[in-house]
Amino acid sequence: MTDTPASRSTAATRLAVSHITAQNETNLLGTVHGGVVMTLVDSVAGVVAARHSGGAAVTASMDEMVFVVPVRVGDVVHFSAQVNWTGRSSMEIGVRITADRWDSVSPQVHVATAYLVFVAVDEEGKPRQVPQVVPETDEDRRRLREAEIRRSHRLARRQAIIASREAPE
Repeated sequence: MTDTPASRSTAATRLAVSHITAQNETNLLGTVHGGVVMTLVDSVAGVVAARHSGGAAVTASMDEMVFVVPVRVGDVVHFSAQVNWTGRSSMEIGVRITADRWDSVSPQVHVATAYLVFVAVDEEGKPRQVPQVVPETDEDRRRLREAEIRRSHRLARRQAIIASREAPE
């Protein structure tokens, strides 16, 4: 961890993982549990965060995740993740989830998009500094701008909740 660079490109730790869904992952409606997809999202994002930061990183938050279409048994679910933004010790990881059928050549459908914040931690569980992300493409720069908007919304929401709890009833 002492050899962690001051910055890393978005491409350096980008990751794509695919998963074939199975019967044991279904809910009572016969589609894949949202929690199964969310677990895979967290795992993929965690790998990206650990690779980018050069060590352990823990999930601090997950922004709203809207499922556009259900995932069915036999779908091949694809997770594409990258670092969108970095702070001192935190990183936003974006994950795009798509799916297609295991037994046919069909276009992938967009399942959901998730944004997670990870904090890099040392051996004692204390936050540690992360390399700054260096966007390389126009798409990377757009993701960085939008991540900054999400961050400002998260901070404002947290401040409003704290103020609400401190207000007399």
